[in-house]
Formats: sequence, structure tokens, C-alpha cells
Amino acid sequence: MENKTVAIIQARLTSSRFPNKILQKVGKFTLIKLLIKRLKKSKEIDEIIVAAPNDKKNKRIKKYVGNVKVFFGNENDVLDRYYKTAKKFKANNIIRICGDCPFIDPLIINKIVKLFKDKKFDYVSNTLRPTFPDGFDVEVFKFEILKKAWKNAKTKHDREHVTPYIIRNKRFKKYNFKFKKDLSNIRLTIDEEIDLDQLKKVFFEFKNSTKFGINDILNLYMKNKKIFLINSSINRNEGSKLNLGQKIWRRGKKYIPGGNMLLSKRPEMFAPEQWPTYYSKAKGCYVWDLENKKYLDMSLMSVGTNILGYSNNIIDNAVINSIKKSNMSSLNCPEEVFLSEKLIDMHRHFDMVRYARTGGEANAIAVRIARAASGRDKVAICGYHGWHDWYLSANLNNKDNKGVLKDHLLPGLSTTGVPKNLKNTVYPFKFNDFTELEKICSKNKIGVIKMEIFRNISPDKNFLSKVRKLATKKGIVLIFDECTSGFRESFGGLHLKYKIFPDMCILGKALGNGFPITAILGKKEIMETAQTSFISSTFWTERSGYVAALKTLEIMEKIQSWKIITKQGKKIKEMISKVARKNNIYINISGLDACPSYSIQNKDWLYYKTLITQELLKQNILGANTTYTSICHTDKIISIYEKKLDKIFNQINNITASKNNIKNYLKGPVCHSGFKRLN
Repeated sequence: MENKTVAIIQARLTSSRFPNKILQKVGKFTLIKLLIKRLKKSKEIDEIIVAAPNDKKNKRIKKYVGNVKVFFGNENDVLDRYYKTAKKFKANNIIRICGDCPFIDPLIINKIVKLFKDKKFDYVSNTLRPTFPDGFDVEVFKFEILKKAWKNAKTKHDREHVTPYIIRNKRFKKYNFKFKKDLSNIRLTIDEEIDLDQLKKVFFEFKNSTKFGINDILNLYMKNKKIFLINSSINRNEGSKLNLGQKIWRRGKKYIPGGNMLLSKRPEMFAPEQWPTYYSKAKGCYVWDLENKKYLDMSLMSVGTNILGYSNNIIDNAVINSIKKSNMSSLNCPEEVFLSEKLIDMHRHFDMVRYARTGGEANAIAVRIARAASGRDKVAICGYHGWHDWYLSANLNNKDNKGVLKDHLLPGLSTTGVPKNLKNTVYPFKFNDFTELEKICSKNKIGVIKMEIFRNISPDKNFLSKVRKLATKKGIVLIFDECTSGFRESFGGLHLKYKIFPDMCILGKALGNGFPITAILGKKEIMETAQTSFISSTFWTERSGYVAALKTLEIMEKIQSWKIITKQGKKIKEMISKVARKNNIYINISGLDACPSYSIQNKDWLYYKTLITQELLKQNILGANTTYTSICHTDKIISIYEKKLDKIFNQINNITASKNNIKNYLKGPVCHSGFKRLN
């Protein structure tokens, strides 16, 4: 057939935001069947073909498209899939239709194709400057133009979206087809579940009939605009601007409250709608996202768990070998004993150990044991100690319902679900404020003092010794929470460096170099009270954590990792200070040397922080204002980071000097606030 016009539907079942979306139903039709039914009404289409990814999951598409032929091609190189589909079916003119546009109007297609042929354009669409609703998108172009794009388009974006190369190329004769009224704010496509609700609503308004078009949509809109507000919060073509991680994050938030299991790893804490969110692999101090993009991690290093780098071969192999022999059985693993012996040998002031998988549950265990040992319920705290009821109950003390922790360390922690009878059992005190602690202990029957001994700032002279003396004098169990600080400046806790010895200590995070293991160490007379209180869990006996911890401690001790990361952290602090001075930026430096942190002295700090993350991402760096150093952060790595940060600080200096609004430079929402300084 000469001048054959083929409508090629770009479709798949493996959408990252809404899998199987084209198989959802409105009325009695699946969306893909409805789309095909409407396309068949066009007089300008000679043949309809579905172009789908060539994999097992998408092969099922054949079952749902009736007598329409399907071409299976490259999943990620959609341009290649499209070109090969057009070539195989001998298309002279191609109508590009997305599978997520079930309400497509055949009359619009007829008009655009006729204009395309009569005026001999290379490319005609209604999307260059949209006036039609999102979901009524039509693109028509010659096969020769598609072939040129297929040959010359090189970027990932161009290969994934078929026509960007054509649209950019000034040599091609193009035309934008407009509607008589701008309805581009209406969304009648399918990317999110909320889009399905919108489609069902509109379809219902037409009594589930397929005989409606753009003019019917216009009339409905003029009668009742509220009908189209269901999904109005989603921006047009938003999906093309989101990376794969962000798309899956949206799916995660539908099924997982909050989106994930850890506040510190949510993209909202860094650069919402830009942070890659999920990883495919990690090695050393590098992380690869789901699109195999490689990032240098100058940020969390998994919130401080991987001092020896991601996927350390020696540790991983030890764990793999143990798993081959089974990670669980009806009997206990001997490594539990071996690790206990090692930890007590490192801490001769303690006698016994209990274990958990996470820091939060370890803190809860420690408090339970300490309460049992002291015979008193009330706890004085300083620092972050997890999510359990005992900790969050501190916020029940405040009459204005905002919680006392908002001024202590973490704002916005709700007490929803926390038993109200826990009120006045936990009392926060400020770091280095011994007078406040002393008052709390004099007014209340405190049985436990639980504290971090370093977060952002060092303890003042004699502060820790005063706390120790107070606890001894009043028979209070003193617990140092060293989940974060345990292996960052010494081999087993900062209390060893300061020579102030608590009754109990918690070591976690880096203990297993990424494998879940947390230890609660303590004096015998205190720890044995654990036998009088039921504390038990199946997966505390799982083997991999103990094996990983033993091998991690062996490597740490051999190379003295705490000295390495402290040295490199000092260099990062000095580098940041130097770059800030050079660019006339005033900053505060804080944190352990092995965990440097900074903030810009500006009321709009969170906007600057978001900009820094945003610009670092462009340079393939995961970064914000805190770096958990690892042995993999070499001088070369720090030098690379310095050059990138210098450019960003220079940009900030220019923004400030010109008195421009920092908010205008952000590509997405501002990040959320995190932990505050303890002082």
C-alpha cells in the first residue's frame, strides 16, 4: 500500500508507577481495548499495531488486544522499538499513540493526519504547545524522519521517548495543532491510580458510552469543572521528568505508610522529586540507582552503617559462607557466644551482652532492663533513641500538644498510638546542661539516665563525669547510646575515649558493616535482671549479623578504621570551611570529625540545603550537609567533592550577592527538616 498510515500504540504492562494500568477497566472495557476501539473509528488509519517490550511479562499483552498485531522490541530503547515496528509493517506515515490515552478522539486524529498530508509536513502534533487535555495526544510523522531520529539520537532521554530528537531538530517542517479552547489543564490519561478514578468519573458522565469526543469533553467541562479536579494535582508529562526511583517511590507510598521503613532515607529529606531513592547495587563509597547511574556517596553511607565501605568482600564472603550452612536452625549459632566474648574483651568494665537487630529495639531492651534493675519507671533522656512508646511518651508531657521533643532534637513527632498513661515517665534534658538534669532527678524518681554522648557537639569539661557521679549517688542506671558514635572515633565507643564508664552501653549501626546487629552491653548485676523480664525474639538468633560483626571487628581492629575515618573527616571539615570562606558563605561546622556536618547561616537554610543536593545530583554525587565518612573516602574522593562543592558554593554566593530568591533556583519542593542540634 502506497502512503500507508500506521497507528503505533506504545504500550507495556510493566509501568513503574502503575503496573498493568492498560488492563484496568472503565465500564466494561479494559483501557487498551477502549483505546483500540476508538482508534478503529479513524478513517485515516490503515493499520493499528501495538509496540511492546520483548519480555515474559509483556508477552501477555497479546491476550488483550484482539485481532491487533503486536511487535515486541527493546524495552528501554523505545525509539528502536518504534522504528523497527514501523519498518516491519511498512509504514510510510506513523501516528504515535500512547497506551495510556484510552479517550483518544478519532476525529482529532483525522484532522491532524489530513493536515499532515495536505501541507506535506514532516511532523504534526497537538503537544508542542498543548491545548488539548492530557490523554488526547497525537503525533504524526514520516517514516524517513523516524529513521533519521533512530540513526542520530544518542541520549538516554531521546531513546526512551521517541520524538524529542524530531521536535528539537530545526530542519524538520513541524506544526502544532491547537484546540479552540485551552483544556491542557485537564488530565484524562493513566499513570497513577488516581487517574483511573478520574477516567471512571468522566466515562460515567457519558453513561459508559464510547461515543464521545473532544467537544463533549469541552461541554462537560463548561457545565461542571469540578468533575475534572480528581487528579488535577499531577502535572502534565510529570512522568517524563521523574527518574525510575521516584516513580517507584510513588508506588511505595500507596502500599507502605510513609513510603519506606526509615525516615532518614526518604527523598523528602534531601531533594523531593529529584533524589533517586532506590539502589540496584553499592560498592565502596559508590551507589548505583535503578537506571544503573553511578553516584559517589558523600552523604549517609547508609546512615553510618558502612564504615568499611559498601559490600566489603571479606565481610560479605564470611556471611555468604555462613548462609550456605544455613542462617537459621532449631539450634543456636555459636557466633553469638564468640561475639559476646569479643565485645566483653573490648569492654572490661562490662560483663554481659544482649542482642537485637536494630537500634530502636536495642534501646527499648536497654530501658526495660534498666527499669527492672533500678526498680523505678522514670527515665531522663538526651538524644535520639528510636521510635518505641517509651521514647515518644516524652511528648505527652507538653500541654500544648506539640511535644517537648520539638525543642530537644526532633520536631513533629506524633504521640498517636502511644498510651496516655505513659505521660510523665520520660524527661528530656539538653546536652551539656547538667543543672537541668539535676533538677529533673531531684523532682522525679528517675531510675534511668539514657543519653548520647555526642551528636553535633562535644561534651563540656566534666559534664559526663558529673552525670556519672549523679547517677551513682542516686542509684540511677546510666546508659550511653552509642549506636552512631560507637566505632567512629574509637574502637567500641566514645566513652572509652573520655574514660567515663556507664552501667550499660548500646553499640550498633557500624557493628556489622551493613548487616543488622546491635549489642547491649552492661554490668552483670544489671544485665541479669533481663531474666526477670520477658525479652525474646526469633530473629535475634539469625546468624548473619553475628558473623558480619565478628569479621567487621577483626578488620576494624587490624586497620584501625576509626583513625582513618577521623582523619578523612577532619579533611572534609577543613575543605568545607575553606570553600565557604572562598565564596563568602558563613557556615556552622559541627558533628564528630568522622561525621562532619555543616549548615549555612541563613533563615532559608533548608532551601540552600535542597539546592546543594540538587546540584550535587547533577554531578552524580549523593550529598547534602552531612557526610558519614568511610575508609573508602580517600584524598582523591575528597578532592573531587571539593571541586564540585566549590562550584555550588560559588553559585550560592552569586545568588546571595544579586539578592535573588533562592526558591527560584529549585527544580522541585524544598527538603524537610531533620534532626536539630542537641544544644
